[in-house]
Amino acid sequence: MTIAALEPRYSLAANLRFGARLGGIILVLLLALPFHGLWRLVRISSPWPMYFLAAVAWIAGARRRTIGWPVRRNVVFLSNHLSWLDIPLLAGRSGSAFVAKGELQRTPVIGWLCGLNKTLFVDRAARMGVADQIAALRDALAETWAITIFPEGTTGDGRTLLPFKASLLAVLDPPPPELVVQPVLVDYGAAMADIYWPDGEHGTVNARRILSRPGGFTATLTFLEPFDPAAFPGRKAVAAAARARMDAALG
Repeated sequence: MTIAALEPRYSLAANLRFGARLGGIILVLLLALPFHGLWRLVRISSPWPMYFLAAVAWIAGARRRTIGWPVRRNVVFLSNHLSWLDIPLLAGRSGSAFVAKGELQRTPVIGWLCGLNKTLFVDRAARMGVADQIAALRDALAETWAITIFPEGTTGDGRTLLPFKASLLAVLDPPPPELVVQPVLVDYGAAMADIYWPDGEHGTVNARRILSRPGGFTATLTFLEPFDPAAFPGRKAVAAAARARMDAALG
């Protein structure tokens, strides 16, 4: 059992850690927003969401470790999904936009922060039309040069991969010219039990649990070899190829 599990979630120490980390996030946000607004005013693609989200991950306790190299543009990252913290970690390293579950959008503060980075929220109970989703993904790709999709469609526990939902890869059927797919694995190591977001846990509860956690932890991002999705006959084959590569890396 972890230290975080043993300690009462709303103890004085936990409340102080939560308040300090939340205050740090707000301070960094206030510093970054004017620069982000200036970049947007002159219609230049803003790097400030990437810098800000990297800072959010660090404030939350994550000490990022990267294995491999992320492709810089014209790439769709396919990643396993463990926590809302995956988004600031991956965005802070790659500048990627995201497709994420609709519940995240309704989580106070976290949903708004993810929206700054052009996250496309998909509600499992009321999904947007496939054509609208493809158009939104391609718009995000044109502006940020990179999109991250969580093909499991929900969060797992980090031990195994859940089945991939090929419907989430509609933007790859057919893929835009020169686009590559790069599988990514996120791993929280010994802190996994404290960090991952169990299905059914409210986002606010999960966010408070992570921000109240004592100490830091290592978060490893493993960028696997990219591949050409045009070499595969449709999105189901692309999903299967990516999952096989990620399974092998997990093993």
